[in-house]
Amino acid sequence: MIFEGVAAGLAVLGVLVARTMRLTSRLDRLHIRTDAAWAALDAALARRALLARLASPKLHEATGQAEKAEKGDREAAENEVSRLLGELDREALPAEIATELADAEHRLVLARRVHNDAVRDTLSLRRKKSVRWLRLAGKAPLPSYFEIAEPMAPESGEQAMVPRASARILLVDDDKRVLLFRGGNPPPNNTEQWWFTPGGGVEKGEALREAAVRELAEETGIRCGEADLTGPVWLRRVTFCFDGRWFLGEEWFFLLRTNADAIDTSGFTELEHDTVTGHRWWTTQELAKSDELIYPPLIGPLLDDLLTTEWDGTVRPVR
Repeated sequence: MIFEGVAAGLAVLGVLVARTMRLTSRLDRLHIRTDAAWAALDAALARRALLARLASPKLHEATGQAEKAEKGDREAAENEVSRLLGELDREALPAEIATELADAEHRLVLARRVHNDAVRDTLSLRRKKSVRWLRLAGKAPLPSYFEIAEPMAPESGEQAMVPRASARILLVDDDKRVLLFRGGNPPPNNTEQWWFTPGGGVEKGEALREAAVRELAEETGIRCGEADLTGPVWLRRVTFCFDGRWFLGEEWFFLLRTNADAIDTSGFTELEHDTVTGHRWWTTQELAKSDELIYPPLIGPLLDDLLTTEWDGTVRPVR
């Protein structure tokens, strides 16, 4: 009996070791894939910058700033290059330059998508409990998406990026839990879901605090005064695609403490009813350990810092 127990234990241990080795090998391959995808994306950005400078002297400064920018600031810098390229009169360019520039932009779109696919797969594996508990990623940095607006065909008449300012609320209860909604794109393109804070777009003529109070009431049924809000405590600049359109977003986050528990979503718009699939209160520990897609990605530790220190009046940039 003892021998059989030892044999069974060794068999289980062997299975666990084999699974761990497979996970480690897969994770290594994904990190290599992500690094290679970033190198290809960086090369595609460099080629676009070169052709942009050939197309117009006005783009020298913008492309230079983009090439010198740190990775965290590069998205905004490259979006500025995209904006300036969108203003070019392509028909006035030499045919060879116009053709090469269009090709460079097309290859950039492909390179960005390949990179983000690699990041998605790597993050998905790294979020698994077994990978986190066994620290299989070692000291490898967490990869991040590279979000820049994709160029639109000039004849389409569409804007490459739609500026969008939004007021968002970090609604924290007496147990220091934050409320998040779960949702995605409108059907039928709603296969991917993510978690996000209450809030929404600032309407024409609205102040940020006014928008935050309105959005909170509409989405949660909780009513407060503008003076009850702390902040804005965070500012998140992000480029994102929603329902097929690209947006250049500025998200201003306010903190509000509440003793309310019940959430009333009857004030949702038709779009929100179509896209929001649930809500729940999260502790910062749950946010840090979650395998799910949550925005802002580091909301757990960021909120921990915010709740344990007195806000000093500084708007902190977050990603």
